[in-house]
Amino acid sequence: DRLRERIRSLHGADLKLLSLDRSGHYEVKTQHREGDQVISEVEIKNIRVWGFIGAPGVSRSTRSDQNLFVNRRPIENRSLNGALIEGFHTSLMKGRYPVCCLFLELDTGQVDVNIHPAKREVKFHRERQVRQFVMEAVRAALLEFHAGTNFESAPAVSALNSPVTEVATPEPAAAPPVPDLFGSRSEPKDWPVRQDALPIGFSKGQPAESQPPAIENQTTIPPLVPTPLLAVPLRLIGVIKRLYVVLESDRGMVLMDQHAAHERILFEQMLARLEKSEHAPSQRLLLPETIELSARDAEFVRSHLDTLVRLGVELSEFGDQTFLLEALPPMVKAGNPRQFALELVDQLKAAGDSVNNLRLGEDVVAKTVCRHAVKANDALAPEELENLVNDLRTCQMPYTCPHGRPTLIEFSMADLEKRFGRVQ
Repeated sequence: DRLRERIRSLHGADLKLLSLDRSGHYEVKTQHREGDQVISEVEIKNIRVWGFIGAPGVSRSTRSDQNLFVNRRPIENRSLNGALIEGFHTSLMKGRYPVCCLFLELDTGQVDVNIHPAKREVKFHRERQVRQFVMEAVRAALLEFHAGTNFESAPAVSALNSPVTEVATPEPAAAPPVPDLFGSRSEPKDWPVRQDALPIGFSKGQPAESQPPAIENQTTIPPLVPTPLLAVPLRLIGVIKRLYVVLESDRGMVLMDQHAAHERILFEQMLARLEKSEHAPSQRLLLPETIELSARDAEFVRSHLDTLVRLGVELSEFGDQTFLLEALPPMVKAGNPRQFALELVDQLKAAGDSVNNLRLGEDVVAKTVCRHAVKANDALAPEELENLVNDLRTCQMPYTCPHGRPTLIEFSMADLEKRFGRVQ
C-alpha cells in the first residue's frame, strides 16, 4: 500500500494500477574440466518480479514513467523495456508506453553493473531468460485483470479500471465460426428506449437483478467484492451515431464501441484457428516476388524459414542473399507483398527468440480483423448488438481491441450524479 501511494503521489492520484508478483527460476548450464573429463552442471537460479503496472488504458508517450529496480537498485535496461511492450502487446496503443514500478530480484552474480560509469545501466548474463520471465509476468497480470482476478480497491469510472472479482473466464472454443453479424442487417433507424429490454445474456422469466448465468468451474465470488463489468446484466438502450452502443446496468451506464468490440472478437477467434492448426493457411501469389537482403539478414531469414511458413509466408532460397516470396496468408490483403514480408522479418528480428512465434503473426491478424469488423456507420439490429456483447464475454481480454483501445467504458451512478451536480 505504501508503494502504491508513492507511485500515485508521483504520477497522479487517479492512476489505476494492477499488482504483479511472480516467482520462478531458470537454469544455467556450465562446463568444467576435471582431468581428461568435461563435467556438465546445471544450476538453478531463482528470480522474482513484483510491483505495479498500469491498467489497460494507462499509458504515456515516453518511457519516463517506467521505474525499474534490480535488487532494489534503480536501473535502465532495454531488454526489460522490450519485455514490457511484449507483455502489454494488444492492450497498448501504438506509440504509447506502459507505466510501471517493478522490482526484479535475482542472484547478484547474474547481473553485470559495470557497463555504465554511473552503474545505472545493467546487463543480465541470461538476458533472454530474464526478458521472457518479465514478459510472461506482465502478460499474466493483464489476463488476470480481464478475467476479473486482478483489481484496484479504489473506485473508478472506467470499465478498464473498474474493480473486478475472481470469475473464471471460459476458454474460447477451438476454431469457433466467425459470427454472421451481417446477414440480418437492418436499415438505419431510430430506436425507442426499450423499457422492457432484457439484460443481455439472460432469458425471459429471469430477474434482471439476478447474477449472470453460471460459468462452468466458476470460482466462488466473495459477496462484498464488486463484480467485473461483463459479469453483470447489461440492458440494451440504443446506439449513438451508429457506433457507440448505450447499455444500462444496475451500476450505471455503459458505452460500447461496436467496431472495437467486434475487432477483439474476430481477433481471438482467428488466433484460435492458427493455434489449432500446425501451419497457417497460405495463398499463392500470381507472380512470385524476389527479395534481396544483406548477408546478415539473409542468414537470419534462412534460419527462420520454418517459422515464416508456420505464419503462412512461403519464402524459398533463390541465391546466396536472394529469396523467392511465393505465398502469403489469405487474410492478408497486402498491396505490396514484398514490403509485407520485409516488415514481418523485421518483427522477427526485433522480438528475438523469447517470443512465441505464433504471436509474431498477431499484428497481421489485428490489421486483418480491422478491415473485416463492423464499421462506425454499420447499422446493426438489436439481436446483432446483443450477440456482440455475449461474444465479448467469451474473450480472454475483452476490454481492449487488438490495437489497445477500450471496447467498453462504464460510468457509475456516483459519477453520473456528480456530473449532474446531485452530489459534491
